[in-house]
Amino acid sequence: MIGSRVKLYQGVTLGALSTQKGQLLAGIKRHPTVGDNVTIYSNATILGGETVIGANVIIGGNAFITESVKADTKVSLRKPELVYKDHQPK
Repeated sequence: MIGSRVKLYQGVTLGALSTQKGQLLAGIKRHPTVGDNVTIYSNATILGGETVIGANVIIGGNAFITESVKADTKVSLRKPELVYKDHQPK
């Protein structure tokens, strides 16, 4: 379910979590619920039927969310860190 006045930018995924083999899916809610006045920026991924995004939430780009977010919260990533490794054969 998606609330009123929700903004979704390019590449956003509102998806289901993986299921166990043989699990029945009929009648089971698998996708997240998004409240009113939510903004979700590019390439964010929100997964799971029990995941609820509260009202007035802002989710930054590239966020990966599998847990609920309470109302009036801003979710963002910290600056990524580049890791350099020597790949010379030994």
